[in-house]
Amino acid sequence: MLWSLLKIILFVALVTAAAFGVIYVMDQDGGLTLAVGGREYPFEPVEVLIVLIIAMIVFLILLKLAGLLIATLRFLTGDETALSRFFDRNRERRGFHALAEAMMLNASGDGKGALARAKKADRLLDRPELTRLVTAQAAEEAGDHHQAEEQYKAMLTDGRTRFVGIHGLMRQRLAKGETETALKLAEKAFAIRPRHEGLLSTLFSLQTEQAEWGGARRTLAAQVKASALPRDVANRRDAMLTLASAQESIVQHDFSNAGDAALEAHRLTPSHVPAAITAARVHQHRGSPRAAQRTLLKTWKIAPHPDIAAAFAALVPDESPADRRKRFEPLLKAHPENPETKMLHAELAIAQEDFPAARRAMGDLATTAPTTRALAIMAAVERGEGSEDKVVRGWLAKALSAPQGPQWVCSNCRTTHAEWSATCSNCDAFDTIDWLELPQTAASRSDSAAMLPVITGILGSDAEPEADEPTDMGEIDDAATDEIDLAAAAENRETEQVKPA
Repeated sequence: MLWSLLKIILFVALVTAAAFGVIYVMDQDGGLTLAVGGREYPFEPVEVLIVLIIAMIVFLILLKLAGLLIATLRFLTGDETALSRFFDRNRERRGFHALAEAMMLNASGDGKGALARAKKADRLLDRPELTRLVTAQAAEEAGDHHQAEEQYKAMLTDGRTRFVGIHGLMRQRLAKGETETALKLAEKAFAIRPRHEGLLSTLFSLQTEQAEWGGARRTLAAQVKASALPRDVANRRDAMLTLASAQESIVQHDFSNAGDAALEAHRLTPSHVPAAITAARVHQHRGSPRAAQRTLLKTWKIAPHPDIAAAFAALVPDESPADRRKRFEPLLKAHPENPETKMLHAELAIAQEDFPAARRAMGDLATTAPTTRALAIMAAVERGEGSEDKVVRGWLAKALSAPQGPQWVCSNCRTTHAEWSATCSNCDAFDTIDWLELPQTAASRSDSAAMLPVITGILGSDAEPEADEPTDMGEIDDAATDEIDLAAAAENRETEQVKPA
């Protein structure tokens, strides 16, 4: 800045001097005479002007040479100069070009090429916040996870890249299956960026996978605050987290902590069967069996479910079949045409050995909506009424190839579960287990058909099937000897939901 000011002042001074010189020469008649060593040298005005111009040009050249010399000395000593800035801009241009190539190669899947360009960019650029990230991504694409981890760790030393470094290390731990370490890293990243939607989703999944229900509820609240979830979805998840926490406390016989949580979960989701059953257990523990019955009846009226019937029966485990059938009347009156109500009615009648009533309760359910359970009930009815063994075997054969009916199924991975849980044991997804009916596959039908000889005792007896009576799913050989025991087992299995445990 000072040097530029001095140059401007010097230029103005030279122009002023030149102007006065021209005026002086023009005022001299006959030109200008220069006396040197006793001799005079006359100059015409034009010649004087030419000499002055040449002198100015020589002076400017000397000035530029002096500036170049000073700049060279400053460059050699390390000071910033125009020359150094030229080389720096050229180096930066090549560095950004290499960085752009690395990003393009990484996006196209060429991890090794991207890693080489990223290392070149790191040498040329003094921008570690950029080059470390691209180098880590390229190393991951190339399969060099150790190099990627080193780059992510280096990012932790810079406040600008600390979050990215923690997030990258978290993803690496997830890929290795180290969920506990990944959870700790996610919590640290959450402390830095509490409104990051992707991080909140990952943190929530890790917490539910490891049954940290309290932490998951705090993360859910952060998701709502960040507008990352619709309100109805958040309310549903909050109810399921509350229910899971309550169930865990009940398993540990800690009803003091489970009570309010279970009742709140049922209040938020009155149609949810596990929430109703858990709330009923809390009422029963508190000495309020009527409140427990009202809770179960409320959910049954929304949608009948076998687990509700089983929980309703467990409220009074030592009652007689007649008393139980009477106590179940409110359930039987709600949705009388529902298949679940019909099968429950039939099971109660079978438990009381009123087989004609059981047949009337079933109606045409075995033909209009045949399931394994419905057909097994019909086999128990036939056995109870003293029908021939062949008739009982026919119902059991049909039951083997019939659809299973609704089950607890994970909507994410289609895995079936014996009972509801907050997370799927197969894919660890949260709140994906629903009461669904899966289509029966051809493989399952063939497996059931292959099991028929074993169940009917053909492989275990010496009798041979008649030549004109095929041993298929419709007709089974009369030589079998263990079908009656199987029918009794089916009867016990189908009525155990309404009998004392």
